Amino acid sequence: MSTNNSFQICTRGVWDSTIPGIEFDENGVSNYSKMFDRLIETFPRGESGHRTWLEIVDKIKTSAKNNNYDCLVGVSGGTDSSYLLHLAKQYGLRPLAVNLDNGWNTDISVRNIKKVTSKLKIDLETYVINYEEIKDILRSYMRASLPWIDIPTDLAIKSSLYRIAAREGVKYILRGNDFRSEGTQPREWTYGDGKQLVYIQKKYGTHKLKTFPNYTLGNLIYFGYLRQIKSIYPFYYLDYQKKSAQQLLQDEYDWHYYGGHHHENIFTKFAICYWLRKKFNIDKRKITFSAQILTGEISRKDALQELQLPPYDPDQMERDKDFTLKKLDLTEAEFQTIMRRENKYFYAYPSHYPLIQKFIKTAKPVLSLVLPHKPMAIFQIEMRDAVA
Repeated sequence: MSTNNSFQICTRGVWDSTIPGIEFDENGVSNYSKMFDRLIETFPRGESGHRTWLEIVDKIKTSAKNNNYDCLVGVSGGTDSSYLLHLAKQYGLRPLAVNLDNGWNTDISVRNIKKVTSKLKIDLETYVINYEEIKDILRSYMRASLPWIDIPTDLAIKSSLYRIAAREGVKYILRGNDFRSEGTQPREWTYGDGKQLVYIQKKYGTHKLKTFPNYTLGNLIYFGYLRQIKSIYPFYYLDYQKKSAQQLLQDEYDWHYYGGHHHENIFTKFAICYWLRKKFNIDKRKITFSAQILTGEISRKDALQELQLPPYDPDQMERDKDFTLKKLDLTEAEFQTIMRRENKYFYAYPSHYPLIQKFIKTAKPVLSLVLPHKPMAIFQIEMRDAVA
């Protein structure tokens, strides 16, 4: 493995030396590239993947014959979750659509959700978070100087889905994640958990968490092991193409595109487009493009050219920043103070991650019962630094 500190780009993708934990072999191939290959092997598509998906569909249908619903689908109005609703009905499933309203959904995303669920005759439940709490938590994460400041939303989505599934007696939650088109983000950029959220809010926040649906290790054990509720990722197995899905959604449901990956939520867009870029110099396109290169969706040459251009209109980003600060009740002066603070990463604050690392080997038999899919965080623990 290469250990020099000079800048280097993976010869297969566009992963480069700015990405945490990256290493290169004698041919310039990165460990992230090899990890992606291992994921492809673990979750094959084609005939094999389709057979696996059909087996999962059969289990879902037989798991809740006497219930109103046999699965849940978390929806945001974006491409992946909207198409997942279409897919669920196509395979004869009876989903309940669940949307988390954290006060930051765009009008386009809300209309998309209503259009798709209405035409498919799928019931929709909107889980509304107390905005004063979510506003204070988001400010706390910014003050903590962590890269992924939208972790509270991610945890709330997971928690609300599991809570509603338990209430409805549903054993399966369908999720729209797709590592082939999105890639796998390094843990230093994205990791967070419920234990860390409680600590950060206590340290930096001003509100007590009375209604916020946190997701802790205890929730994982209760919902995953005791209630046997499992998250399923259909796009791991099916031949899913995002552009084709968008065209179908536009044709069938009058669905509208919202301008970029995760731009269906205003705060998420700010976190990706402004916060990560300006404060941490993180360009998540390097991860996404690399995955798409290895799956043949784009060429490496085009990806390298695209990375030379700014990903978003700078003037629009300033307008989005101003809107975000106003909605968070943050002054420009306080925001600039936050931007000047030393950058931190998840390991700077207490979390469950050391426990996960320590017990990953002994916990595998239990995790196989709780989780039908190995989490990407565990893939990284096992493979990122060890893959040869």
